[in-house]
Amino acid sequence: MRGVTEDFTDSPGVGPHPEPWPDDPRLDPELLAAGDRRNVIDRYRYWRLDAIVADLDQQRHPLRVAIQNWEHDFNIGSIVRTANAFNVAGVHIVGRRRWNRRGAMVTDRYLTVEHHAGVGELAERMTELDTTMIGVDNLPGSTPLERTELPERACLVFGSEGPGLTEEMITACSGLVAITQFGSTRSINAGAAAAIAMYHWSLRWAAPSSS
Repeated sequence: MRGVTEDFTDSPGVGPHPEPWPDDPRLDPELLAAGDRRNVIDRYRYWRLDAIVADLDQQRHPLRVAIQNWEHDFNIGSIVRTANAFNVAGVHIVGRRRWNRRGAMVTDRYLTVEHHAGVGELAERMTELDTTMIGVDNLPGSTPLERTELPERACLVFGSEGPGLTEEMITACSGLVAITQFGSTRSINAGAAAAIAMYHWSLRWAAPSSS
């Protein structure tokens, strides 16, 4: 163990890699020496950040996620973290460029985050990408998510916590879906709604085969 005395027994991740080290250009010598305590799956232990991103890029799903950032929504970080878990093609922030990254837990480093000044820019970008914008909000006229087959090349669009999607964004979307609820509250947290919607998409387009 190359001069490292820290005890990793009760720490997340793994400790220093035993020598001799593997001859793999994807591995980071500093992580091999000191240990890898990042929140990454075992496959990516000791890998350099750029190597992880390059590998993820080979497996990206065509799903995209857009979030309106008019009110500096603290849910954005949580949505980005979930987007990383589903390995989406990209996250699109509409409105304010700055957003609270704490909730993302550095997962924004592993995917592409694009900024758009307004709805028009987002709509143009989705047209370029041949991607259908689907708004997620419990508004009149929305179809139940559980009875909707989302398109494979979809961009799930979420509004700010509280006010939801703006009228301009609703008009730009090709359709609206709502998550059916059974309790007393009018709506659920935007971060939770995003996770449900991404999972619903993955059941149709990203679920692993049983073979």
